[in-house]
Order: sequence, then C-alpha cells, then structure tokens
Amino acid sequence: MKAIRLLNDDLGNSYFESGTLPEYHKIEVEYFNIQTKIEPWQQEQHTAPREQFVVTLKGKLEFTTSEGNTFIIEPGIILIAKDIDGEGHSWKILDGDVWERVYIVPRHNDLDYFVAD
Repeated sequence: MKAIRLLNDDLGNSYFESGTLPEYHKIEVEYFNIQTKIEPWQQEQHTAPREQFVVTLKGKLEFTTSEGNTFIIEPGIILIAKDIDGEGHSWKILDGDVWERVYIVPRHNDLDYFVAD
C-alpha cells in the first residue's frame, strides 16, 4: 500500500519520503481513534503529537513540510507521522471541507515497516 512518512532531520526540519507499507506485517498498536473535526490550529505549522499512522477515509489534503516541500494525502495513501520535533508540517484540504481519518498509534519504538521508493 502506498505510504508517505514524515520525519525530522538533524536540524529539526520536517521532510517526507514516499514508499509503501508491505502487506501482512503485524504492527502492534496502543490504541486508535477516529476524527472528523478540524481544529484551526491543526492547519497551522505543527509537529505530530506522537508517532502515528494516519488513515484517510475521506478528503484530499496537501501537506507542506517546514522546508516548503509538498505532497498529497487521500484515501489509499497511509501517512506515517514521525515529525514529532522541530518545526513540523502544515496541511490544507484541497477538495471540500471534510477530512475523515483514523489515527493509529503504534507501540513506542516499534518498527513501522515502511519501504522507501
């Protein structure tokens, strides 16, 4: 499955990698939650509150890294948010005003199984 991973470099800048998550890997999780509400602060520059997988169910978004690079998230693309330090990222909805998503929080320091392109 297509995936994009957000990370921090040594200076705290956020950047992204495109790749995939292989099928049939068991990823242990602590919990997950569903969210549809959009808080204004979420669209401003911010870090991920914790390492998490974000599964978009509805919506198309453009994410921007702290260095100004952009990528698109929509259903069928898993976001692995690991930019928990530094300046973080921002996003905006491209179509409509809805972002339905599931946040899945893996156990601390577990592998994410991401394979870069």
